[in-house]
Amino acid sequence: MSAQAVTLSSRAARRAALSTALQSNNGTSTAALSPTSSTSVDESMSTDTSSTGIGARKSVGHPGGNRVFRLGSSIGTDSSMIAANNRMAANSASTSKFNAFHSIHSLFTSSLSSLSNTLSHPRSAGTRSSSTSSIQSLSTDETKNENDSMDDEYGEMTTEGYTFTYPGPFVLESGEVLSHAELRYMTYGKLNDARDNVLVICHALTGNASLHSWWGDLLGPGQVFDTSRYFVVCANILGSCYGSTGPASPVLAGGELAKTDSVSERVYGIDFPDVSVKDTVRLQLHMLQDELKIRSVKSVIGGSFGGMQALEYAAQAGSIKSPFAVNDENNRAAPFVRSVVPIACGARHTAWQIAISEVQRQAIYADPKWNNGSPSWDDPPLAGLSVARQIGMVSYRTAKGYEDKFGRTLKDDTTPPYGAKAPWEVKSYLEYQGYKFLSRFDPVTYIKLTEQMDSHDVGRNRGGAEKALGCVNIPALVLGIDSDVLYPLHEQEELASLFPNGELKVIESDAGHDGFLLEQVQVANYISDFLSSHD
Repeated sequence: MSAQAVTLSSRAARRAALSTALQSNNGTSTAALSPTSSTSVDESMSTDTSSTGIGARKSVGHPGGNRVFRLGSSIGTDSSMIAANNRMAANSASTSKFNAFHSIHSLFTSSLSSLSNTLSHPRSAGTRSSSTSSIQSLSTDETKNENDSMDDEYGEMTTEGYTFTYPGPFVLESGEVLSHAELRYMTYGKLNDARDNVLVICHALTGNASLHSWWGDLLGPGQVFDTSRYFVVCANILGSCYGSTGPASPVLAGGELAKTDSVSERVYGIDFPDVSVKDTVRLQLHMLQDELKIRSVKSVIGGSFGGMQALEYAAQAGSIKSPFAVNDENNRAAPFVRSVVPIACGARHTAWQIAISEVQRQAIYADPKWNNGSPSWDDPPLAGLSVARQIGMVSYRTAKGYEDKFGRTLKDDTTPPYGAKAPWEVKSYLEYQGYKFLSRFDPVTYIKLTEQMDSHDVGRNRGGAEKALGCVNIPALVLGIDSDVLYPLHEQEELASLFPNGELKVIESDAGHDGFLLEQVQVANYISDFLSSHD
């Protein structure tokens, strides 16, 4: 069997398992849930502004041509996902600012060609031609064993989507001002006449607005994020490198690009202001209410950094005292957000989590190309970013997971089977994860987004977490993972107790923090039951 066939069959099997599980819960027919079903969402993947009465939105396509779903791409292949792809391909107009961003990004990615020598261990250079060969070898192994791999579970990551531009200067929690704030987002499904069949899905640290690229098995007709019932919205984080305003965005002066030939002077870079999770969610709320004209949101769902955003949605829009509160059909005050599902996070970023973020940032700072805080976009500190990603990949899993996957296995019969030349499978895996991350992220954005995660404290300036969430009476389903060492289960236990109408469900997994991405049958069942039980 080919590597592509292995990848497709494993993902099809996982999607079929999700479908079977959901079928047993809600009685939906097998045909409706089949991963090979040809049923589309009656133009549901289209968000035609003429039918919704929404003002004009900019749609930005995948740079470099039309985006195609291929076997083994790790992206959903059912008809609804293909329709989403067609929608984005059909709306591929770009702006000069977007083109400027991509010219900058291409300069960044061109620096990857010199990375192999940087990543190679100086004392083991004689055992392999370059780190690239080791990476390619591991990639093949992982494709053959996709069912039990420890990959990062992200498919093709792009900047595609619609763009919301905040009308005027956007004042941040810190008091700093973004003169031009843009937010990239995507939608799936069809908005109903009441404009209230909305699910908002929030992504984690390195995710993007393309929900189908990382939680695609949960998205589509008959799935938990059912596009035949719900209008699903996924927005990029403010400060990210996937289309929203961030460190790689051009600096605008009076609405125009800075007039300089220096890339470093044309983008924010390290001078991009400090953004908090509160800022990101407030901008997303404006996008939902001001641009999409959403009347209310059925539920906000997210894991890890996405869970932190879900908590902020609860704090900012989950009560009738919120400035985002709305009137219901009887003209009575009602929360804009009707329920939340925070997964694998706590009420605040603790010293433990800040420490792990800081070690990753220090890895970037230690790269000589960090240049004392003035890195070049033409030659960025990629080796440091690679190590930072490797640290993250360790924290996302568990000792048992690593032992079960790798043990003390070597890639060849090198002797002695230890020391500088030992080709540990786990070492090769981490190098591969660090290397492939460089094609989709930049060091400055990584630093800024980990700092944004560290800003998470739902009780800041609200009298503490107990007071902040104690007045939020909407239903809250808190999901925790029993093996999570990064966001331990006791944090979700505390979080569930802070909501007056909160409940805790535990995901059983050896996968650690990444269980929220990997244990999709459990996640889907819990969320499906919750959505069915609450309006």
